[in-house]
Amino acid sequence: MFDFLNISEISQILILLGFAMLFGLMMTRAAKPLGLPAVTAYLVAGLLIGPCCLGRFGVGFSTFEQVGRLKIISDVALGFIAFSIGNEFRLSQLKSIGKQAAVIAVFQALMATVLVDALLIALYFLFDLGEKIGISTCITLGAIATATAPAATLMVVNQYKAKGPLTDILLPIVALDDAVGLIVFAVSFGIAKSINSGEALNVVSVIVNPLIEVVGSFLLGAGMGGIFTLVEKLFHSNSKRMSISITFVLFTVALSMLEFDIPGTQIKIGFSGLLVCMMLGALFCNICDYSEDMMNRVDKWTAPLFVLFFVLSGAELDLRVFGSITVVAIGVVYIAARSAGKIAGATLSAKLMKCPPQVCKYLGITLLPQAGVALGMSVTVAEALGTEGKIIRSITLFAVLIYELAGPLLTKNALKKAGEIHEKPVGQDRSRFQTEEQKLQKTK
Repeated sequence: MFDFLNISEISQILILLGFAMLFGLMMTRAAKPLGLPAVTAYLVAGLLIGPCCLGRFGVGFSTFEQVGRLKIISDVALGFIAFSIGNEFRLSQLKSIGKQAAVIAVFQALMATVLVDALLIALYFLFDLGEKIGISTCITLGAIATATAPAATLMVVNQYKAKGPLTDILLPIVALDDAVGLIVFAVSFGIAKSINSGEALNVVSVIVNPLIEVVGSFLLGAGMGGIFTLVEKLFHSNSKRMSISITFVLFTVALSMLEFDIPGTQIKIGFSGLLVCMMLGALFCNICDYSEDMMNRVDKWTAPLFVLFFVLSGAELDLRVFGSITVVAIGVVYIAARSAGKIAGATLSAKLMKCPPQVCKYLGITLLPQAGVALGMSVTVAEALGTEGKIIRSITLFAVLIYELAGPLLTKNALKKAGEIHEKPVGQDRSRFQTEEQKLQKTK
């Protein structure tokens, strides 16, 4: 975009960001009469100005590499999203739903993995797909099926001010799903690599490293949360407290990207950015007395950031995956099996935990969106498994494209049918919560 102009690279990036935000916001005006969530509008806007649509004609992002240069925005936005979800882990709330959320998170994730594995392996033998995919492909896709996108879910909940038993248990489950997904993926991918290479299973890479990543993420997040709470006490104005909150989220996102190899061993120490920032928010909200107000202020500051995040996510969607019949066919099977696993797993486990009827009926649908975590897993696979890894990457991209466009609308409808959306949707420039001062002003 604007390559014909003699302007610097920084200027081009700023123009692209401004154009992406403007296009995304304008798309919400077109989507509003259709009853579509703002998240869907942002994703469609990104898709339209991406390299597969208008970007080809110089309007928007002309290449996927151009979109990739702005990855820092996605990383930071995911950090703030995880930080906000951490606010749902207040001890007072976890006493009533903590056990239910943990059981459901594990059960629905494993059910999705089992169904995807079983169906793809059955098709592999029934239709002799050995020339196109392998058993390792089936196992890896089953692991990727565990991942649920927290970003789209949180945005829908915030936009429509959803409130009730389903919303209360949904966000903790989405957060815990990330930890379950990391472990399942590490184990399944380790098995897949062994099958692919013919080598023996490596216990360190299959069990030790994923456990270190999960535990290390929680410890790093807790440590940063403790420091954050101490530093926060040095400031008394709301603006400075908000600024220090943003500062610590940025620090935490940066630290979560660090990786270490222990010399002489196969042990790697890495972190999950989502888990680290989630733990940062969880510790802060349970220790700081005014954390609720700070979370609300940070939500307002990050609203434009989230617009850019979803528009860029849409621009990353590659429509070329529709060019392969194999990818589309396997992708359809993957979507059907994963959806059935998520819905059935959430429904059965919710009934087992004696959750309210609306939770049992609609929870599974709200867990269907899939994006960042699944794409991250597919990148790892593509780098390690060569040609087969690229097929898995393409299938994942196809599934994410469908889930990201349909998922937010399905989540909205499920929350509405559950009776937890009562008010008209509000713009993204408003917070989910109102301060007591705002409420008082409205009554005057």
